[in-house]
This record gives sequence, structure tokens and C-alpha cells, in this order.
Amino acid sequence: MGIESITLLMIASLFALMALGVPLGASTLLISVAAALLKFGPPGLILISSNVVAVFGKYTLVAVPFFVFMANILERSGVARDLFNSMAVLGGQMRGGVAVQTVFVSVVLAAMSGIVGGEIVLLGLIALPQMFRLGYDRKLSIGTICSSGALATLIPPSVVLIVYGAEAGVSVKDLFTAGFGPGLLLASLYTAYIVIRCRLNPALGPAYDAPEAALPFARRLVYLKGLILPLILIGGVLGSIYAGVATVTEAAAIGAVGALLIAILRRELTVESLRSALWSTTITTGSIVWLIVGAVSLVGIYNVMGGTRFLAGLLTGMEVQPLVVVLVMMGIIMILGTFMDWVAIVFITVPVFAPVIVDLGYDPVWFGILFAMNIQIYMLSPPFGPACFYLKSVAPKDVTLQEIFVAVLPFIGLQIVGLALVILFPQIALWLPYLGK
Repeated sequence: MGIESITLLMIASLFALMALGVPLGASTLLISVAAALLKFGPPGLILISSNVVAVFGKYTLVAVPFFVFMANILERSGVARDLFNSMAVLGGQMRGGVAVQTVFVSVVLAAMSGIVGGEIVLLGLIALPQMFRLGYDRKLSIGTICSSGALATLIPPSVVLIVYGAEAGVSVKDLFTAGFGPGLLLASLYTAYIVIRCRLNPALGPAYDAPEAALPFARRLVYLKGLILPLILIGGVLGSIYAGVATVTEAAAIGAVGALLIAILRRELTVESLRSALWSTTITTGSIVWLIVGAVSLVGIYNVMGGTRFLAGLLTGMEVQPLVVVLVMMGIIMILGTFMDWVAIVFITVPVFAPVIVDLGYDPVWFGILFAMNIQIYMLSPPFGPACFYLKSVAPKDVTLQEIFVAVLPFIGLQIVGLALVILFPQIALWLPYLGK
């Protein structure tokens, strides 16, 4: 059987298993085991296990459970609540100010944990009821929380960038540095959209009604105290990386310890909250591990059969401009995002795409940022849209999933605009990593 037929058979099998309700990690693992046995017999299982062992030998991946744990501790420490309240007061009585401050808080939370799910749950519990109470437009409120919460895929310490860097063999430090520009670009696009819409229709974003919001700006600065602990934690994590004091994994451990210290200082750490955070971290990390095992097994056996070389040849053999090949890759990632988890997308596509990007003469750091921006679009896009499901899990019962999917559409448009700008102007991402080099 030729590699073309094997490719089609594997894709058809994957769709069939997922249609039957088999989890993605199990589906990819079953297909890889079946392919190994049919092609190589029992020795094929050794190929699968060796690929899995090689991936889990990557030290950078150890950062993932640390950052997940940090996010879970912060979720239970009340830091996000105080941060949001402080920023809402600092925003004063500007129309749409609470939505704008929600975007700012999302940037800070993203820089603290790098976990999309935890950030959207926090904002859904804290910001959404506040905006609903003030009479904000429901779709504007929902879209703001989902889109700004998804910034954690791009703003360091993004777990997406960590996993991409480990698989592509790219410096995670460079990816982190490159993520700042596009992340702030998207945050600026969201903010501009909110301000313009509320300027055109003030009823969409009423003013914050807290008495302290009406104080002169100089007197409102006292509420900056809500930023102190978050900024210390961000400085400890990112500062240790950029100062060369710690690796990404060591910085993740620093962040986990820092989150614990913050919870202790705030007297929010109890035995029950610690147990809950550890259990949630175990569940999240375990699901990621199974997705990695399945995806790595499938890609590994497919690569031995010559599949990766076949797909790379298809991409490099296209008689089009190199940028068109990049756009094709972006399209493939978007399509996969409609039915596949981002972890599987990384381990299935990056081994094929990363070498092709280098052969085409493009910077793999730049492509890593494009990849993360695509994952951010996938986070909001129906029918999968994990960000939408995260918000639904904590939103009031009258908020339907259909309403959430409709609400995020304008923000998906803004994400596509941001992606296009980074494609056309790579220096948005690359100027900071290569500053002074």
C-alpha cells in the first residue's frame, strides 16, 4: 500500500473513531498501534514506545504542570478578584470602561499563568456578573471575556508556546519574547473595538457606578495596590527567564511557589483549596499527557512509513509563492481546530511544518507566533471553541452556547486581522527577540 493510501486510511479511521465518541488521545493511539502491527508486526510497538519516551524526555515540558498548578492556585487565591476591582475603579466612569479594564486584567492574568481555561473561568465568575449588573450589552460582555481570556495562548508564559517550542526545537525564551508584540496588538484591537462601539452607542457600555470610580484620578491611584502582587509574580517568573537566572522550567517552578506564597499572604490557602488545586492540576496534566502520547505515537509511526517526508514534499513542491504555502499551513491548522484539541494539533502538524518553514527561508519563531495566533482563533471558533465552553460552564443559566458563539464572531474577525498583520509585517513579532542580536 502506498503512502497516499495509508494517509487517507489513517484520516478516515481517525474521523470514524471520533464520530463513535472515542476520545482523541485514544483514537490516535489506537490508529498508531494498529498501523505499527500491520506494517511491522510486534516490533512496531517498540517504535511507538521509543517515540513517546523521546518526547517525555524533553525537560521543557516539565514546565506545563507547574504553570497549570500556578493557575489553579491563583484561581483560588482571590488575586484576580482584587485585580479586577482595582482596574475597574481606575477606569473611572468611562463608557465601556469595565470591558476595557477586563481586557487589561486578562493581559495581566495571561502573564501570570499562561492557561486559557482558568483565566476565562475567573473572568466569567468575576467580570461577567459585573457587566451584566451594569447593563452592558450581553454579546459585547461575552465576546470580551472569551477573546481577552484567550490571550493566554500568546502572552508569555503561554503553555501553547512552551509545547510548540519543545516540539519544533525552537527557543522558548525567544517565543515568549516574540509573543508580547502580537499579544498586545490583539489586546489593543479589542480595546479599540470596545471603545468605538461604546462611543457610537453609549447604551452598550454604561459607566461604572461604584462611588470610588467618581473620585479624581489622583485619588483613584490608591487602588493600584491590587496590581502589586500580580506584578511581583510576573516579574519573578518572566524576569528570571530574561535575566538568564532560570530556564523556563525553573521559572515555572518559581511561579508555582510564588502563587503558593501569595495565597498564604492573603490567608486564602487552606488544606481543601490546596487539595482541590492539586487534583485539578492532575486532571488537566493527565489529559494533556494522553493527548501527547496518542499524537506522538501516530506521527512517529507515520514518519517511519515515510508520511512526514511525503507531506513535506507536497508542501515544498507546490509551484506557488512561499507565503502561499504558509497560508495553506494556517488553513490546515484552522480546519484541524474544528474537531481536534490544540495539543494534538501541535504534535501532528509541527513535525511536518517546522522543517518546511526553515526550508522556505522563514523564521521558525515567527511561524510559532502565527501558530499560537491560529490556536487562539481555534479557541473561539465553533463548533469546538473551548473558550466558549469554559465560559458556558460558569455563566448564568440563561446564557446559551449559541449566544456565546454569536458573541465571539466580531472578535474572531479581529483575531484574523491581527494574524494578517503579523503575516504581512513579521517584525511585529520579531523585533523584540532579535533586539541587540
